[in-house]
Amino acid sequence: MNFLNIEYFLVAAKELNFSKAAEKLYISPQSLSTHIAKLENELGVELFYRDHPMRLTYAGEILVKRGQDILDGKNQMIDELRDISDSKKGKLSIGVSHTRGLVFLPLVLPRFHEEYPGVSIRVLEASTSKLDTALANGDIDIMISLMPFSNENVQSVELLSEEMFMLIPDKILDKYFPDNKADVLYRLQNKNEISLLKDCPFLMLHTDNRVRAIADKVLNENSIKPNILLEVENIETLLELSRRGMGITFYPHSLQTYSASKKFEGLHIVKVSYGTKQAIGVGHLKNRFLSQAAKDFINILKEVIQ
Repeated sequence: MNFLNIEYFLVAAKELNFSKAAEKLYISPQSLSTHIAKLENELGVELFYRDHPMRLTYAGEILVKRGQDILDGKNQMIDELRDISDSKKGKLSIGVSHTRGLVFLPLVLPRFHEEYPGVSIRVLEASTSKLDTALANGDIDIMISLMPFSNENVQSVELLSEEMFMLIPDKILDKYFPDNKADVLYRLQNKNEISLLKDCPFLMLHTDNRVRAIADKVLNENSIKPNILLEVENIETLLELSRRGMGITFYPHSLQTYSASKKFEGLHIVKVSYGTKQAIGVGHLKNRFLSQAAKDFINILKEVIQ
């Protein structure tokens, strides 16, 4: 079976328009039609109803479901054979949130590149939910994230356990607690009376981020329906906005450890309890081939973190 024909078919099946699909593939519509016709002849079925609008036949729908698995299997086979011939060459795709990438990648990538200069590295920085999908689809080889991983088919190793902090601007305390600021801060930092902040403004990550899930849990357990002024993708944006007094936000301990101290000027750090201590781990799919380079990346990561 010609893998190129399957690749072209999947693009055509997504577009349901040969001209648009051909443009994406940088070939002519006639060339694409020839590839599809060869695939149909090989399989003995029609894959498209070629009227307007163009539609997939039942056989085409089946091939859409199976075709990506076929190509994925081919790619895994090539990776495995390449690893046998030379584990110092190949490629490695790493998925990590913007937050974790800021902390972990500068610690591990320079050393890994020194040991594996022939391995091409690709980093996908995205939200946890997008990384989960990328790992499940084989778009990334390994993923660094909060544990547990949502996919039961992921084999993971814990790197460290961290706590979550609330960052409370001094300006917010001055505005909302002008007469008892010192007492409120004491109750927050020593008694964890988070409910005191029920009327204050909050700055949050988007809802598909695990840090946001922890923040929502903490606020809910303290009966706070937060006044959310802003939701953003990048936690460093939240830090800077909070530092300038715009609102309260949540921040992982690992980032606080590796960030410059001046970034926290004007902020009060409150450790959040309620079982929010989280493990951070690195994981990969159990049923996918993992190259020696990927295994060594995980080992280096464990060594530099621990």
